[in-house]
Amino acid sequence: MQTQHLSEQEIIRREKLAQLQALGIDPYPAPLYPVSHHSTDIKNTFSDENKDAYTDVCLAGRIMSVRDMGKASFAELQDSQGRIQIYVRKDDLAKDDDTTMYDQVWKKLIDLGDFVGVKGFVFRTKLGEISVHVKELTFLAKSLRPLPIVKEVDGHAYDAVTDPEFK
Repeated sequence: MQTQHLSEQEIIRREKLAQLQALGIDPYPAPLYPVSHHSTDIKNTFSDENKDAYTDVCLAGRIMSVRDMGKASFAELQDSQGRIQIYVRKDDLAKDDDTTMYDQVWKKLIDLGDFVGVKGFVFRTKLGEISVHVKELTFLAKSLRPLPIVKEVDGHAYDAVTDPEFK
């Protein structure tokens, strides 16, 4: 019998998987998540004049980066067509004063590479970045292995996740 050797990162991710299951969250739900928009469509067509058309968007993708600001966070979501910034606020995810979804799931159990579904509205940040203000977060799949490390060749950074030649 072959023994599987797990890295420290893989062991931690498996522990987080067990914690998600203990919270009653299925880390691999079977049904398809309904998507209404894609990142590139939003970035190419959103403007301040037509923002009313983007009051209810639904996207799904992989978390590529997270910037935590206390009671709010910015993250980069990569879907099948590109990347878009999402804005997650504790007050928006808390249902009836239950902050589990933000405090436990978002801040502690979601890792880079995990898949989530988000519902919310599109807005432009103070710095001009088109973003999705998340009102509802659905956990779609837990990534048990860390994302590949970005490598630089001839001054160009690439990895197997973002390099279109490897898709």
